[in-house]
Amino acid sequence: MEAQVSAFKLHNSLETRAVLGSPPTCAEHDLENYSMYCVSCRGPVCYRCLEEGKHGKHDLKALGAVWKQHKAQLSQALNGVSDKAKEAKEFLVQLKNLLQQIQENGLDYEACLVAQCDALVDALTRQKAKLLTKVTKEREHKLKVVWDQINHCTLKLRQSTGLMEYCLEVIKENDPSGFLQISDALIKRVQVSQEQWVKGALEPKVSAEFDLTLDSEPLLQSIHQLDFIQMKCRVPPVPLLQLEKCCTRNNSVTLAWRMPPLSHNPVEGYILELDDGDGGQFREVYVGKETLCTIDGLHFNSTYNARVKAFNSSGVGPYSKTVILQTSDVAWFTFDPSSAHRDIVLSNDNQTATCNSYDDRVVLGTAAFSKGVHYWELHVDRYDNHPDPAFGIARINVVKDMMLGKDDKAWAMYVDNNRSWFMHCNSHTNRTEGGVSKGATVGVLLDLNKHNLTFYINGQQQGPPAFENVEGVFMPALSLNRNVQVTLHTGLEVPQCVKQPKLPNN
Repeated sequence: MEAQVSAFKLHNSLETRAVLGSPPTCAEHDLENYSMYCVSCRGPVCYRCLEEGKHGKHDLKALGAVWKQHKAQLSQALNGVSDKAKEAKEFLVQLKNLLQQIQENGLDYEACLVAQCDALVDALTRQKAKLLTKVTKEREHKLKVVWDQINHCTLKLRQSTGLMEYCLEVIKENDPSGFLQISDALIKRVQVSQEQWVKGALEPKVSAEFDLTLDSEPLLQSIHQLDFIQMKCRVPPVPLLQLEKCCTRNNSVTLAWRMPPLSHNPVEGYILELDDGDGGQFREVYVGKETLCTIDGLHFNSTYNARVKAFNSSGVGPYSKTVILQTSDVAWFTFDPSSAHRDIVLSNDNQTATCNSYDDRVVLGTAAFSKGVHYWELHVDRYDNHPDPAFGIARINVVKDMMLGKDDKAWAMYVDNNRSWFMHCNSHTNRTEGGVSKGATVGVLLDLNKHNLTFYINGQQQGPPAFENVEGVFMPALSLNRNVQVTLHTGLEVPQCVKQPKLPNN
């Protein structure tokens, strides 16, 4: 009871102070303002309440801190409620749209049902007319046959009756000589007349029954069983491409899509199709359940068309709208820390490479080339004690713990301060005068249209094209030791005019 009275006083005090605009005072000590908050009692207290020991073992906190904390909690909760309210409003709009869609779809289904049933009735009416025509033809045929028999039999009967009457008159003749003169001829005529009534001549050629049987029972059963197929799912609707998430990076494209809202037809997967970048036919590049896909290894400076469709057990749905994506004009890439030898040290956003070892170590670029013409440069930042760095291209599985070009997975030019050599499969060719030093720039030109590899030092072609007939997928590559530091420069235009190449020494 005392607790209720105290709570009532506290409420009145807070209410009164709130109206007057002054800080609330303690319900038990009218002249004291609240200064602390008792977590255990869940209420504010003044310092005199503390002196009296009523909250001695309770968890006490500064009133202002708890006030700010509770305000923050309330604000956070209000934000949550506000978000839910916003979602509820959007949901109400969605439901209202659903009402309209149900009304429209209901009318469409009614019209479709009437059209389908009318089509069935029309088809049955046409078939009825065909069957009646067959019955009419059969009846007319039977009638004609019977009338022919009637006419034929009537004629024969008249002929036989006349002959019989004549013969009876002749038999009455009393003159033997006169009778014998005509009797032979009459006997033959009578015999011929008798022979004309052959077996079957006095039987109907057709029956009164019609040999036409119409089996309508299967059709009647189908009509009685005619109903909507409720359980069979339909093919998925058209996926919606999320253009804000579709993008390109270098020679890769990323596409994202989703199903339209209120789509109840199940989706088992998606088929993403891409053309060849030159207006050619579409081809499948992805089949699966994900709604985000990245395709690598495309042509640079090319325009690709992409589309997607969904499928389930009922079949494949229609295609989405086609999205057009443009790959980069030139390649932008860095050194790849994930595939580099552990002795390689990368800095400057993975554009500068050094090495912790005196032995040669290999690092690759992040780009992969299979077609087109590509050019990049490497600036020699530091060059001590005349090392032999190697520049070139390599497969992804190149050996990383020896000089680039010593295995069959790399094509390189290694160079010292005086001359350079081309190397592949540890075969050294085309020694050319002219080396590198600090500040030098080495250019690498990979022309996969002509399938060759060419090197430059300080803008001048170093020897002839280094390698011919290079085909496949290649990555920019470099090998160096701790005496060299190199910085990579990409996104460069292919050089159009270069100085005459130095002739190699034989």
